Amino acid sequence: MSEAQLATRQHWSAQRERGSLLLMRFTAFVARCCGRRLLSPLLHLIVLYFFLTGRRARRSIREYLEHLADWGGRDDLRPTPRRVFAQFMAFADCLLDRLDVWRGALRLEQVRLVDPDGLRAQLLANRRGGRGQILVGTHLGNLDVCRALAELGEQVPLNVLVHTHHVAHLNRLLGEAGEQRMRLIQVSELDAALMLDLSQRLERGEWLAMAGDRVPLHDGRRVAVDFLGRPAAFAQGPWLLAGLLGCPVNLMCCLKIAGRYEIRLERFLDAPAWERGQRDATIAGWVQRYADRLAEWCLLAPQQWFNFYPYWETVDA
Repeated sequence: MSEAQLATRQHWSAQRERGSLLLMRFTAFVARCCGRRLLSPLLHLIVLYFFLTGRRARRSIREYLEHLADWGGRDDLRPTPRRVFAQFMAFADCLLDRLDVWRGALRLEQVRLVDPDGLRAQLLANRRGGRGQILVGTHLGNLDVCRALAELGEQVPLNVLVHTHHVAHLNRLLGEAGEQRMRLIQVSELDAALMLDLSQRLERGEWLAMAGDRVPLHDGRRVAVDFLGRPAAFAQGPWLLAGLLGCPVNLMCCLKIAGRYEIRLERFLDAPAWERGQRDATIAGWVQRYADRLAEWCLLAPQQWFNFYPYWETVDA
């Protein structure tokens, strides 16, 4: 394999964070003091810089839009420079919304909730006792809206399993905005100590949240499934964790539709388990179902896909 190919296949967690903490702080200050409208010209210049210098990210977004257009039969989604730039702008808007929600500027009544299975009622009931559950989210849309409203608005204990070491600047800025109130749990692999800790949290009625659309740091616990008509690698971790803990799994997504956030909660697995010798096949089936639902959500908000790396090239040929 050539050096260029190795660089292309670099794991997402190894990508260096772009941008300085000073610039992020300045942008957040202008947004807070002057508002989004006055910030808009500056924001466009900042995003244009990252757009012009982010060749790898541009290529990844073009690939995503091509696959989505093919899979959904939507020629209007074919990538153009304007559409790819709009994806960068949507990410910048998402980051500003993250700061707003942790400062309390976005309230629960401003968000539309789509909850056909009544999961919000179960979340609230767990404050009075009962075992917690798992929420599997995605990097489509803005999960921080869900996390902040659950923690700050509903006062629900929500533990978020994350890989945050590679985004130190953003995490520090979010901490200054209030995210230190979140229960962020650093995860690299599922060892015995972590499993015991998570089990105890569930027994106390706390819920666990994690993203299902990032491959793990180590290649062993991943599975290749069809996503937007092409094979892509997804993590086994959330589903393996659910089976080992015997914990129900729900899907969570937060999309910005017509300028308003919409939180979608869906029941996914009531009693995750597998037969002897069928663990990998069972998990692969669950992951395929998750990938299919994620693809449907992508069509609802195509420019809110924020995985800026070669998503379909993580599967070995």
